[in-house]
Amino acid sequence: MAHTRAFATGLVLAAASSVTALAVAQTAAPQAQPATQRAVPAETTAAAYVDKNWRAPRTSWGQPSLEGVWSTDDLRGVPMNRPAAQAGRESLTPEEFHQRATNDDSGRDFTVNVGTFLRHEFGIRTFGYTSMIVAPPNGQMPALTPAGEALAATRTRGTFGAGPFDGFDDFSLYDRCVTRGVLGSLLPVIYGNGMRIAQNPTSVAISYEMIHDTRIIPLDGRPALDNGIRQYMGSARGRFEGDTLVVETGNFTNKTSIGVNGGGPPNSEQLKLTERFTRVDPAMIEYVVTVDDPGAYTAPFTLRLMITSRPGYEVLEYSCHEGNGAVSHALSGERAYEQQVAEARAKGLPIPARAIEHEQIRNGPAEGVRVFDVNAGE
Repeated sequence: MAHTRAFATGLVLAAASSVTALAVAQTAAPQAQPATQRAVPAETTAAAYVDKNWRAPRTSWGQPSLEGVWSTDDLRGVPMNRPAAQAGRESLTPEEFHQRATNDDSGRDFTVNVGTFLRHEFGIRTFGYTSMIVAPPNGQMPALTPAGEALAATRTRGTFGAGPFDGFDDFSLYDRCVTRGVLGSLLPVIYGNGMRIAQNPTSVAISYEMIHDTRIIPLDGRPALDNGIRQYMGSARGRFEGDTLVVETGNFTNKTSIGVNGGGPPNSEQLKLTERFTRVDPAMIEYVVTVDDPGAYTAPFTLRLMITSRPGYEVLEYSCHEGNGAVSHALSGERAYEQQVAEARAKGLPIPARAIEHEQIRNGPAEGVRVFDVNAGE
């Protein structure tokens, strides 16, 4: 059991050092009062829905402008898959919305005024969507194909699992500060949900706060890359259809996944993403993405999010590699455990137990368990 706590200590210190290295975005209370902005579902206040004559701002060369700093913090209360109690509905009831708004408001208040975690962000609006998935109509992610199930079995949980940790391939792309994938870079988590969009007449660039990916999306009609070229973020080609930026992306590897933080169900090399960005308000971009991956899923599915802005929010450098101790601490914890196993065998003692679930690693030690600091060489 001593190893279990040693490995836990390494993870905690790794997380702390990684978060400390991050450039922290706004954590103070916003200028607008959250209670006021959460009074009604935020999507019902979007300018394009309130006024059918509203027109998105334009760049100097005439394209709809998507430029600015945005985030998905406001969507943190919306689940990806629709809860069974809300089956058949895309919107919450007034009572359900009130409960979500109350939860969002209290969560933000605790984070700003009470909590001590270095980075835990909430938005300033509440949306009334029952789920991010809007197609199929039941709001559920389709089942994996047999090939998708086999691919999922190859995925490592990395530092969210129990190891063993013997090399870099035992860690996820997220653990190693490589990427969260296209959707993982946008889906809301506890922090790092920012993005910056910049445009010129022939391309759009999207920089994601978490793990520092930037996608360059050509608009000039150039052909797609050769099928043999594969990239974690794929190869994107874009065009404007009226006020909507349509981005089609292929040429993916089969190393990334569809869920939050780059985890969750996998994608295959057959993945094609079709994203639609539509400015519907000075502070809102409606984002609709269709996932079509017959190599991993039994059917296509579509998610809808609202990307929003708020006063004072900035996307700063995410110093992932500089502050990441997860890999080195996990490897050192594994070596400490191996030493304990060898010592136990030499003495004829029972083999020390190791944690098999992340919650066992994160939680406090059992009564009487020796705690030591791997960073101090204990």
